[in-house]
Amino acid sequence: MTAPDAGRGIGTGITGTDGFSGGSFRILHVSTGNVCRSPITERLTRHALADRLGDPLWGGLTVESAGTWGHEGAPMEANAEAVLADFGADASGFVGRELLDDHVIRADLVLTATRDHRAQVISMGHSAGLRTFTLKEFTRLVRAIDPATLPPLEDGVVERARALVRAAAALRGWLLAPTAEADEVYDPYGAPLPFFRSVGDEIHQALDPVVTALTGVPARM
Repeated sequence: MTAPDAGRGIGTGITGTDGFSGGSFRILHVSTGNVCRSPITERLTRHALADRLGDPLWGGLTVESAGTWGHEGAPMEANAEAVLADFGADASGFVGRELLDDHVIRADLVLTATRDHRAQVISMGHSAGLRTFTLKEFTRLVRAIDPATLPPLEDGVVERARALVRAAAALRGWLLAPTAEADEVYDPYGAPLPFFRSVGDEIHQALDPVVTALTGVPARM
């Protein structure tokens, strides 16, 4: 049975307590205003993880988001909420945040909407370069990693996630994007709902192999 992810705010994230050892692993999604792309990505990630593992098996994962020009305290855009509803994901309790040094320091994996966002995160320092990727870049790298080389889920989701980030970072210089635009998720802010939905589909498709690699569990049909 899929565990509900309702009522969890962005500030606290979602952390499992299944008894796995290995501490915690924090995923940070970054866009510009933190009202469209990164909230969609955050909540779709939470929804997908809960669907694959169920709430008791979160194993120390926390998923949150922020914006490089974040609308602090702002609600998610209504069209972004509609996109999440299309996927059955929960949009409640969301509060926009401006990206701060502490968010980057605490993050084990930073996934950004665009290359500019990635550059801004890396420019903040905190040794962020090896753990910061655009979402689509990370998806491309993850697809090239043999799942058999990752720790099994029995060793804990956190250990598997850490190994996945190390493997992706090692591949980055060898597996380049086919075009400059291939790693971008464009901003739907102010656009009509159909464009938001196309962006939501784009994010969902990029997240699927990432969540599968993190959990070792494919999406249910």
